[in-house]
Amino acid sequence: MSKIAIIGAGFSGLSAAAYLSAAGHEVHVFEKNEQLGGRARQLRTTSGYVFDMGPSWYWMPGVFEKFFADFNLKVADLYELKRLNPSFDMVFKDNETIGIPDSYKELSTLFELIEPGSSAKLNKFMKEAEYKYKIGMDKLVYKPGLSLSEFADVDLFKGIFRLQVFSSFRKHIRKYFKHPKLITLMEFPVLFLGAMPKDTPALYSLMNYAGLKLGTFYPMGGFGKIIDAMVDVAKNNGVHFHVNANVKKIEIENKLVKSIEVNGASLEFDGIIASADYHHIESKLLPKEFRNYEESYWNKKTFAPSCLIYFLGVNKKINSLHHHTLFFDEDLADHAQDIYKKPKWPSNPLFYVCCPSKTDDSVAPIGHENLFFLMPLAPGLEDTEELREIYFEKMMLRMQQQTGENIIDHIDYKKSYCIKDFVTDYNSFKGNAYGLANTLMQTAILKPKIKNKKIKNLFYAGQLSVPGPGVPPSLISGKIAADQLIKQLKKQKS
Repeated sequence: MSKIAIIGAGFSGLSAAAYLSAAGHEVHVFEKNEQLGGRARQLRTTSGYVFDMGPSWYWMPGVFEKFFADFNLKVADLYELKRLNPSFDMVFKDNETIGIPDSYKELSTLFELIEPGSSAKLNKFMKEAEYKYKIGMDKLVYKPGLSLSEFADVDLFKGIFRLQVFSSFRKHIRKYFKHPKLITLMEFPVLFLGAMPKDTPALYSLMNYAGLKLGTFYPMGGFGKIIDAMVDVAKNNGVHFHVNANVKKIEIENKLVKSIEVNGASLEFDGIIASADYHHIESKLLPKEFRNYEESYWNKKTFAPSCLIYFLGVNKKINSLHHHTLFFDEDLADHAQDIYKKPKWPSNPLFYVCCPSKTDDSVAPIGHENLFFLMPLAPGLEDTEELREIYFEKMMLRMQQQTGENIIDHIDYKKSYCIKDFVTDYNSFKGNAYGLANTLMQTAILKPKIKNKKIKNLFYAGQLSVPGPGVPPSLISGKIAADQLIKQLKKQKS
């Protein structure tokens, strides 16, 4: 049995802990905050609101099923999933609101109404997207990204052109659809990937299949229920959790991790999974000679956005609001320019509103609503309370116009969260919220390596390494890192 340290208790850290402990190792997880869960922590108020502080979209249910099945468990036995209908609403100019149905048949009808002839094109598009999803999620995402030889798989090689790794997502969408509303609907999922559609590989149409065909779900009680289930899996295998445990240093001897310094104590370990912010681990915890990358490397990378978030409690029900609402009443290209090309606080921002109390009575007092406002924002910008409030008022005004209701006078809880908070709470590079953008030059083997090149028993996990940003990829990242460390530990003992 080897003794393993995991730095960070987000999805990737918890995943790695579960796999390593199941393989018989003694595992210790160190979390700098007082709660486990990383970005999926929950904020609970004394008045009865429960806010998910990070992820709010439950897509790719098969990835969660696969994770728990590896420990002989079923999602249905751990938390209750509800399929949302509508999956989400989209708000366009003049407050025109379109509900995206969870039924694929109804979705095809909607496409046909918006653009005659598009339902047949949707079927063709989805057939391709399904192929990419099955190859991508069954094979590609589980590769450690250490060598091109990993992709010598016959199915991958034969399907490389169908996967469209080298084609533009923007061009791909426009081959099928012409109407601006349909283009917006099909392009919006790549916002989760952190890049403009023109810079994102067409491979990621698999996201359209995931969201529009497989459905959008919600775990009752919030994403904290998934964290609770993962922690239980780990604890049942003997994992030790340490909260308020800030790791300050990784100590190296003979190109091997020897110990970590945490809360003033030096603790010896046989291996480490670093699932906290990759840049922070390298720049703050490792001596310079043992880092994979120089500071210049990180500064050249394209990062997914940060965001301005508001957690709001409202002491009345909002009748016309559904669980997920995306405000595309301003130009997507303009907002993207303000994130990626000329970083600044956006002139005319798009934003997203989540209202989980529409689905789940447990997250707000009776008769109240729980609201989560999110506006994507370039990382590394100036972040002040004054700027936050300016954009809060912009979002609130547009939401009140869309719903036709006075909401601002009924707010009984309000808390903001932005760039500075991501840095403070997660040591996030430039305060990014989602990790590294999935551009062509930052895909698969072109991502930061999951293995430290100079330290044999140090591996990385999470949104800055393979397979990328998002909850399902983070779950997978933990498994990949754990598998690699297990192989390395066997080598050390042989």
